Amino acid sequence: MSRGVWIRFLLVLGLLVGCAALAINVKPNLGLDLKGGAQFVFEAEGTEATPASSENVDKTLQVLRGRVDALGVAESTLVRQGQNRILVELPGVTSDEEAQQAEERIGTTAKLTIHEVLRTAQPDEATDPDQAQDQQDETAAPDESGDTQGDGNGQGDGQGNGKNGNGQNGGQNDGQDDGQGNGNGNGDGDSAGDLVLPSDQGDYLAVGPTVIQGDEITGASAQQPQNSVNWVVAIDFNRQGGNTWADITGKAACNPDGDPKRRIAIVLDGEIISSPQVETSVGCDVGIRGGGTQITGDYTAKSAGELAALIEGGSLPLELKPISDRLVGPSLGAAAIDQSIEAGLIGILLTGLFIVAVYRLVGLMATLALASYALLAYAMLVGLGSTLTLPGLAGFVLAIGMAIDANVLVFERAREEYEANPSAGLRRALTIGFNKAWTAIIDSNVTTLLAAGLLFFLGSGPIKGFGVTLTIGVIASMISALIIARVLCDVAVSPKSVARRPMVSGLGDIGRVRRWLERKNPQLMKRRNTWLGISAAALVVAVAGIATQGLNLGVEFTGGRQLDYTVSKEISVDQARDAVAEAGFPEAVVQTADTADFTVRTGEISNDQERQIEAELSKIGGTVDKVDDQTIGSSLGKELRNNALIAFGVAFLAQLIYLAIRFKWTFGLSAVLAMAHDVIIVVGLFAWLGKPIDGIFLAAAMTIVGLSVNDSVVVFDRIRERWWGSRPDQDFMELANTASVETLPRTVNTGLGAMFILAALAVIGGDSLRDFSIALLVGLGIGTLSSVFVATPILTYLQERYPMSRVKKEKVVRTADDSGAVV
Repeated sequence: MSRGVWIRFLLVLGLLVGCAALAINVKPNLGLDLKGGAQFVFEAEGTEATPASSENVDKTLQVLRGRVDALGVAESTLVRQGQNRILVELPGVTSDEEAQQAEERIGTTAKLTIHEVLRTAQPDEATDPDQAQDQQDETAAPDESGDTQGDGNGQGDGQGNGKNGNGQNGGQNDGQDDGQGNGNGNGDGDSAGDLVLPSDQGDYLAVGPTVIQGDEITGASAQQPQNSVNWVVAIDFNRQGGNTWADITGKAACNPDGDPKRRIAIVLDGEIISSPQVETSVGCDVGIRGGGTQITGDYTAKSAGELAALIEGGSLPLELKPISDRLVGPSLGAAAIDQSIEAGLIGILLTGLFIVAVYRLVGLMATLALASYALLAYAMLVGLGSTLTLPGLAGFVLAIGMAIDANVLVFERAREEYEANPSAGLRRALTIGFNKAWTAIIDSNVTTLLAAGLLFFLGSGPIKGFGVTLTIGVIASMISALIIARVLCDVAVSPKSVARRPMVSGLGDIGRVRRWLERKNPQLMKRRNTWLGISAAALVVAVAGIATQGLNLGVEFTGGRQLDYTVSKEISVDQARDAVAEAGFPEAVVQTADTADFTVRTGEISNDQERQIEAELSKIGGTVDKVDDQTIGSSLGKELRNNALIAFGVAFLAQLIYLAIRFKWTFGLSAVLAMAHDVIIVVGLFAWLGKPIDGIFLAAAMTIVGLSVNDSVVVFDRIRERWWGSRPDQDFMELANTASVETLPRTVNTGLGAMFILAALAVIGGDSLRDFSIALLVGLGIGTLSSVFVATPILTYLQERYPMSRVKKEKVVRTADDSGAVV
């Protein structure tokens, strides 16, 4: 073996050792379904001006969502219960102390206002919190009759006059030095009416009435200026707030540097959370204009983010009253988790055996690379601090199928190269195989990353988490296939003993299936009308199912009931879960809780159905008492339904644009139409079967988007390669047919490899993953077929109307000859 191969091998080994160290030393963040967490219920209290309507509660919920995000708790759930209650679930918060801190941060009344600073004050002058809240609500102008001249004289006169304006500042500071304080300055009101509050800088400030309300702030974010170590908090105002901010900062700028009246107080619930001083560069009576400002200081990314979250989400439309808080167990039982892990391991083992059987020695190396993928993906997960949920585990397993696809693409290409030039050797064939498969691998993975990114940005809760883990999985699978597998395969085919026996390597023959296809040469594209007709009929059946049967929307979309029970006999949560399933609600979420033995969350059910649940629980738990019964809102509902439609629309558009750039717009349109075909058929199947359409299904549907385009890209990449290298008299449809036949072995082998994993999850993965696996199995099968029988026929029709050039666009490199002329 060459020195370069050994160097790359040692680098890969070092990478895996580093990943192993990270995986051992860093604990993963587990989601509510795997670990449990804290659950809070708040009741919104309205006023005559702002009633506690469902609309106002939803607005409050959106503000709370920003606060929860600021806590750094991933995979959180926030839903409306009934009309005026809000349920908050935080995974990983498992101690009473953590829960109390989280409740205080989330449910604080949060009346955010901005005030001018009048003076510094003493702690014993501090305003009572209740009185401070009342005064904070007032927006009257300052009492001009209170303006007085202050005379500091050392420590001030102690009667209030010296405490106004610059009087206290000059009196105290100068008096400490030379006993002669000069407090001459205008006060801003009698001290008896001042609102005195503790500030973020450790002192106490007397502030004037409210000048800017929280709803005049349109946004706040943590930013790191260029070439700066510290972070800042950027605040944006609406027009009214921006004008007022310019006025008060201009007034404050007229005071000398260090004067407390040069500061502005941002007050949250009777406490000053920030009191920045107006910079000396701001002109007197000019102020900070432009509708925004920045708060500077020794902020880190975390502290700036927390302050930004408080400012942006400070003003709640409604006040919140805590109703209950409790710690809940995982929503999935230990048995369900063990089944899912067992199914994943069995699926990966079967996939590895299949790859080894087909590709022999290089297949074994690819299987070892898949094992390294698991370590790499897990290390990336814990290193980034992501939260692992059951859908996330499924996302990792799914990414294994994509790593298989990359290896299969390379091996099929390498087989072709060795068949064409066996004297060049196995290593050269393998190198060319990696080089030729590179574009297809990149294009197919980028399209999947687009879908994963949309899940993250447009989804919420477990769907967002699935997008994160799918992204990590795809990146890890590319590293596994293109770096680790390449090094291992280089090492495997380098020995002379392997070179003398090319069949052992797995690259010495193109395979029986490929030879049979070449011998039969099926003319698939000549029957394109038949294939498109079958696809159209399948679409009609799917749409009919959606129209006639409707969609069985899960509790995340529809809302439902949350029931809390205590039982007289000790039973496990798995037994309770089985009892609820026996009552006819297998999709219900069953958890342990510290205020009840079990909490059951299900869809909209009648009282008779609720009594069926009690009856089944009583069979194993003895006497059953219902502790609580609440109506819960949908965690996804209209917002997620709209986001889902937006996500699919943006996914179609983004992938269309990407493929139009990489290929031609006709290729992108064909792939997108095939993608829509695949998703609609899967949705129609679930409609006919009455399977629930929930957040997990939505994650599966978005994954099908990536899988479908992934298959189409591989076929299109071969069509493009054939077309650019074809003779002028060759027909596009003939070339498309040849490319489809050539890629069929890859399509079949990749599909089977991924299906082993999904089939294991569907059969023994438990109820929690069965519907998810079924959706992906159907989507994978349809997507595999549609790349050849839907996308390619559509492309041939579009090519006849809008032909693609035969000339590959090359970058022209201009050089100069000896005379200096550009050639």
